[in-house]
Amino acid sequence: MTLSSQTKNLLKAHEEVDAKIEPNAGWRDLPIGAVIPQGGTATQFATGDWRTIRPVWSKEKCINCHRCWLYCPDMSWISEDGRIQGVDLTYCKGCGICANVCPTKVHAIEMHPEDDFKEDEAAKEGGK
Repeated sequence: MTLSSQTKNLLKAHEEVDAKIEPNAGWRDLPIGAVIPQGGTATQFATGDWRTIRPVWSKEKCINCHRCWLYCPDMSWISEDGRIQGVDLTYCKGCGICANVCPTKVHAIEMHPEDDFKEDEAAKEGGK
């Protein structure tokens, strides 16, 4: 397959953008224009800091149907040995898909405003 010069230039530009992406970069470090230089780059950006609401998971209510894990666009739900272990808030953007797909009779995931957790996190950081 022969690539056109335009395609070659585009691929070269994407490679240059990809080379500048640092591990664990924040969402503010995303390339201008939302260039996605390659697949599977979501884990390179800690995007959880733009969240305004957060999922709160109840281990007691959870039936481990894995709908949250399956539908989460950021793969933020942690599953080990066939059981949900919790959510990795480093990448969770607070979209609420997990809460929407959680079975209504179970309701193991609820979305809460991020501001509800500011005092708890400040206390944790002060205790370090």
